[in-house]
Amino acid sequence: MKFRTDVSRRNFLKTAAFAGFPLLLPARLRGADAPSNRIGLGVIGTGGRGTTDMQSSLILSDVQLLAVCDVDRSRRDLAKARVDQQYGNTACAAYNDFRELLARPDIDAVLVCTPENWHSLITIAAAKAGKDIYCEKPFAPTIAEGRAAAEAVRRHGRILQTGSQERSRPGGRFACELARSGALGRLHTIRVNLPAIQHEIPLQPTEPVPEGFDYNFWLGPAPWAPYTPKRCHGNFRWLLDYSDGELTDRGCHVGDLAQYGSGMDRTGPVAIEGRGVFPAEGLWNTAYDYEIHARYANGVKLEIASVEPRGVKFEGDEGWVFYHVHSGELEASSKSLLSLKVPGNPLHLTDQTNDHFQNWLHCIRSRREPVAPAECGHRSSSLCHLANIAIQLKRPLRWDPAAERFLDDAGANAMTGRAMRAPWTLV
Repeated sequence: MKFRTDVSRRNFLKTAAFAGFPLLLPARLRGADAPSNRIGLGVIGTGGRGTTDMQSSLILSDVQLLAVCDVDRSRRDLAKARVDQQYGNTACAAYNDFRELLARPDIDAVLVCTPENWHSLITIAAAKAGKDIYCEKPFAPTIAEGRAAAEAVRRHGRILQTGSQERSRPGGRFACELARSGALGRLHTIRVNLPAIQHEIPLQPTEPVPEGFDYNFWLGPAPWAPYTPKRCHGNFRWLLDYSDGELTDRGCHVGDLAQYGSGMDRTGPVAIEGRGVFPAEGLWNTAYDYEIHARYANGVKLEIASVEPRGVKFEGDEGWVFYHVHSGELEASSKSLLSLKVPGNPLHLTDQTNDHFQNWLHCIRSRREPVAPAECGHRSSSLCHLANIAIQLKRPLRWDPAAERFLDDAGANAMTGRAMRAPWTLV
């Protein structure tokens, strides 16, 4: 397997023409899969989701996975071994520090698959380094960091796809088409159903940090805390220092579709309130039971609740449609809705790739906006953070989605960002 070089195909052709070299290249060097045309890729975070995304990229002929990065050596070494086995060599580089991976000029794009505590900081660093980005959801751990990351992507002209892959699945797209096309009549209510799972464990004893695990780097900007396995890796979601629990885990999938299908995915609600149940004691502290009510400026109501079945329901004056997130099944008020052809696909909620990851790669080449760009990813994660703030404060909140500030509520505004442990900052 040959790797792409620092000399682009375009610059090579210009140089060859100037030097009088013939421009006829061998067939294997001319097509989209030529070494100089492959997208050089790096993976940052090689846990469960990172491994899945990495495996998806390894089977693509127009991508070359050049490096992996993880603060856990055992995961990092396993990821490198998988890449090397796929390519039949030992060329994949492995890093503990994502900044070393971003410094490589031969890496064009990165997958950000770390715990969400890190998403915005790595996205900003990647944008500054000139890399295109596939960032897993949620886009950012706070509203303030999401805005900073979206602005960095815009300012540096990068292509970012948020990992809200339900947008690219046929059922999710069709439900959103029905809601936005007027097929349901005037849209008045959207219901977001999330898992009703109680995540609660007792306080855990402190344990020695495993050899090869850079725990201080794993914590990063979050407050220092004693090590326990129940804090790290897949368990981080149930601690408010790193996540909002199900509200940002599955909530970013279902809430994203709610805003996408209502045409509100570049704004947010203007009012929100709710209640939530948090563990009374123990290590994990994210809400596991909640009921949230929000309203958009156009009067559409959004209801978020920890009930089954998981999915999103769009309700209009003339009908409703329910999309089961992950399973992909659809239900509707009438069978005729499910067979409706939205004339000419006027909303263009997908592209010819018909695949979320491929859409990102296609947009890297075309420099067009992907299906789930940074601004939409930011607004979807912001919705989840707004819900979490509302159930923590237990009072009605008014939100200005343009200024991204709460009205007349300093306490709520203080929760739109977070203090960062040195040396990490947004600047």
